[in-house]
Amino acid sequence: MNTLRNQVQLIGHLGKDPEIKTLESGKKMAKLTIATNDSYLNEQGQKVETTEWHTVTFWGKPVDIIEKYLLKGKEVGISGKLTYRDYEDKDGVKRYVTDIVGNELLLLGGK
Repeated sequence: MNTLRNQVQLIGHLGKDPEIKTLESGKKMAKLTIATNDSYLNEQGQKVETTEWHTVTFWGKPVDIIEKYLLKGKEVGISGKLTYRDYEDKDGVKRYVTDIVGNELLLLGGK
């Protein structure tokens, strides 16, 4: 049952090219913005489509694959865990952010 705790799996399309950074230590990081789409029928019977945006951060070896193969629009599957953080913006308002730290990446779709 421990493997089910804090587990996120998504399939979606990249909303923009990945952001790749190399830290002073030499460790690489990739930040992805992934869109997932859903649709349902509202009370009037009309189809409503929604898009949710997710920020996913990868570290280490997957970054090499991301850097080589992923561009805006590419379909991917990811597995990871949710993380939460907060910060104060320039106006002193406390903001809360939910991110996903990815641990598995699956390249989907065509070339």
